This record gives sequence, C-alpha cells and structure tokens, in this order.
Amino acid sequence: MTLNGYAQVFSSIGAIDFMSVFVIDEHPLTREGLVALIHRSAQVAVITELGGLAGLEAAALQHGDPALVCMDLQLAAQTGVSALCYVKKLFPDSAVLVLTAASTLDQENAALEAGADIFLHKTTSTHDITKALQTLLGTEKPAAKREEAMAPEKLSKRQKQLLVLLDKGKSNRDIAELLEISEHTVKVHLWRLFRRLDVKSRSQASHLARIKGML
Repeated sequence: MTLNGYAQVFSSIGAIDFMSVFVIDEHPLTREGLVALIHRSAQVAVITELGGLAGLEAAALQHGDPALVCMDLQLAAQTGVSALCYVKKLFPDSAVLVLTAASTLDQENAALEAGADIFLHKTTSTHDITKALQTLLGTEKPAAKREEAMAPEKLSKRQKQLLVLLDKGKSNRDIAELLEISEHTVKVHLWRLFRRLDVKSRSQASHLARIKGML
C-alpha cells in the first residue's frame, strides 16, 4: 500500500460512526489498560477483548471485521509472527498495532514484513501508545509544535538514511534494494518519517531536510 493509501485508510476509519477494535492479549491488566487508552483515543470504538486467537472469527461475526487489532505476539496457541500472520490472513484490511514484551530488532522487522503497521514494546510510554492508537484510528491531532518535529537530532539513523535517498530521487524499490529490506517496510519507515517531520509527501520531506540541514 502506498503512503497515500495509508492516509486514505486512516482517514476513512476516522470518518465512520462505528469502529470495531480487537484487543488480543493474555494478560487482563494489559487489555484493561489498552481499552482505556483506545476509549480515550476514539470514543466511538466498540472494543472486543480476547485472551488469544481462538475467538477471533466469532468476534468478527458478532461485531464486524475490526478497523484495528491491538495484539501481543506472545500468545498460548500461537506465538511470534505466526500469530500476526494468522490475524492478517483473517483481516487483511485491518490496521495492526503490535504491543509486546518480546521486542528485538529482528522481531520488529519480521512483524513489519508480516503486515504490522506499528510495533511497540510494552515499556513504551502511555503517551506514545496513545499517539500510535490515534494515528491508526484516524483521530490524531495536529502537532502542536512543528519545530520540535523537525529537529534533526530526533531522527533515527534509518530516518536520516531515508532522507538522503529521497533527496537523490530513489524510488521505494530502489530504497528497499539499497537497505536490503522489503518495499512494505520502506513504506512503513517513510510513513513514520513523514509523521516525525509533519509533512505529507516525499518532496516536502526533501525540501524540509535541505532547509533544515538534515542531509
């Protein structure tokens, strides 16, 4: 999916009157915390809590396919990326937020390759989890301080690499080959970069990088 596609999906999710959200985690306290954050992020959400993957199809029949799935990767029946693949097979059009304690760079990359939209560790701050939920639910508020989002020192090494490649006019396929990652992962990284810079296009990102000395 293109970045415009992501924007259209998130925009359409935010425009509807009813949102079905599934929260999949074995731990009731984690589910309870996520439910509170989701309600704070989107008051129109109808949330289904699940302790595992077994009740997914029944939940979809009752509440409809979810606009968003929030899930751990450590589940009793299936663990790791296989659990995520099962969810994406059932709901290919649903946004997925992975929130897990089993967080390594390899696991994050594998989850993004398998279709996760955002990957967070369970130690992530409530503020950042809320921001991720608002983004995926289409309820994110405009950044209050644009200058803060532009600060070069706040960019990751990967984001700085992307800016250089964008400035050279490289396509997503070119970037994927150069960085040895999939095109899907490139799109996710670009989406995060655009959010960080508060821009909406490759050209805007390149222009901002030049005038702010980020290259």
